[in-house]
Amino acid sequence: MVDAASSSSTPSPPTPRTLSLGEGAARQFDYWATVYKRTWRGSVISSFVTPLFYVVAMGILLGGFIKGDPDQLEGATSYLAFVVPGLVAAHAMQTAVGETTYPVMGMIKWQKIYYSMLATPLEVRHLVAGNLLFVLFRLVTTCGVYTLILLPFGIYATWWGPILALAAQVLVGMVFATLVFGFTARLTSEEGFGLIFRLGVFPLFLFSGAFFPIANLGSVLSWVARLTPLWHGVNLSRMFTLDTIDWPVAAVNTVVLIALLAIGWHWSVTGLTKRLAN
Repeated sequence: MVDAASSSSTPSPPTPRTLSLGEGAARQFDYWATVYKRTWRGSVISSFVTPLFYVVAMGILLGGFIKGDPDQLEGATSYLAFVVPGLVAAHAMQTAVGETTYPVMGMIKWQKIYYSMLATPLEVRHLVAGNLLFVLFRLVTTCGVYTLILLPFGIYATWWGPILALAAQVLVGMVFATLVFGFTARLTSEEGFGLIFRLGVFPLFLFSGAFFPIANLGSVLSWVARLTPLWHGVNLSRMFTLDTIDWPVAAVNTVVLIALLAIGWHWSVTGLTKRLAN
C-alpha cells in the first residue's frame, strides 16, 4: 500500500503555457500561406487588373475632359492626380470588406475552421489576429502594386509621398477590416452582407471624396462625409500624394483612424468570442 507521504509527492501535471498574441498569430502562418497559395489566382482581377482599369477610365479618359484647377481639385493639377489617391484608399476598403465577410463567415459557419483551431492552444484573440494579419498582407500587396503602377504617371509630388500614402491606405483598410470582422462574427446568415455593400461600401465609395471634392455635396452632407472612416483615409492619401499636407488635419485624420482601429479590434474579439461560445 502507498502511504500518504509518497502519494503527496506525486508531481502534478504542468500548467499549459499561455501563448502571447504575437506567438499565437504566428502559429497560423502555415495555414494562411496555404490559403493564399490556393486562392491568389482568383484575386488577381479584382486586386490588380480592375484598379488599373479604374485609373485609365476615370483618371486618364474622363480626366481629359476635366480642367486641372488646383483650387477646385484640392491642390491637384489634374483630375488624374486628384482621383487616384482616393481610388486606392477606396480600393483598400473594398479589399478589406471582401476579406472579412464571406471568408470569415465560412471559417465560422461552413468549414468551421475556427472551432478546430480552438482545439489547439490558440485562443480567440489569436484567431482574430492571424486573420487580420492576412488581411494586412492583402492590403499591403494590392495597394503596393497599385502604387508601383502609378509611379510612371508622375502624380506623386515627393519621393516620400507614396510611402506615407500607402501607410494611410493600409490603415483605413484595416479599420474597415476590424469593424466588418466584428459585424460578420455576430451574423447568423450571410444575407446580412447585403446591408454592408448596399448601405455601406457603395455609398462610401461614391460620396467620401474619392471622385469629387466633398464640398460639392453641400455644407450638411460634406460634414456627414467627414464623419466616415473612408474620408479620413482618402484625405490622408491625397495630402501625402500631392504634398498638400495640413498637419493639424492630418493628425486628426490619423487619430480618428487609430481610435476606430482599436474599437474595431475589441469589437472583433468580443464578437467572435460570443459566437464561438454558442
